[in-house]
Amino acid sequence: NLGFSYAHGLGVKQNWGEAIQWYSRAADQGHALAQANLGSCYGAGEGVPQDWAESTKWYQRSAAQGFALGQSNLGVAYANGQGIQQDFVQAYMWYSLALSSIPSVDRDGRELALTNRNRLAELMTSEEIEEAEKAAYQWKSTEL
Repeated sequence: NLGFSYAHGLGVKQNWGEAIQWYSRAADQGHALAQANLGSCYGAGEGVPQDWAESTKWYQRSAAQGFALGQSNLGVAYANGQGIQQDFVQAYMWYSLALSSIPSVDRDGRELALTNRNRLAELMTSEEIEEAEKAAYQWKSTEL
């Protein structure tokens, strides 16, 4: 992905403007990784003005495709109320979906999503956790 190369200076001089341009092109064409990366850029204000709502929009598009990074980052947005109304049930659901989508070889990604979900669970009632698990199950059922 050219956007990633420009963002991280891999084989080219680092250039956030170019990174955003390439991420945007790919994201507009439905590329889930580019959508998640563009969301991260808006969240961190890298190459664009920091904008939580725009960040969350791109995470939602990525997550809707079943992409684990988008799902996990959308969980963070819901947990912290960044660009979207804070909702622990939705956050827990997206963390759970990310966990079911992250390949087992991605230990760091799995550990991060699991840690975030477990920390969040400490703030939730058992009824809220049950609601989130049911929502995750229903989402996965419609995905099949």
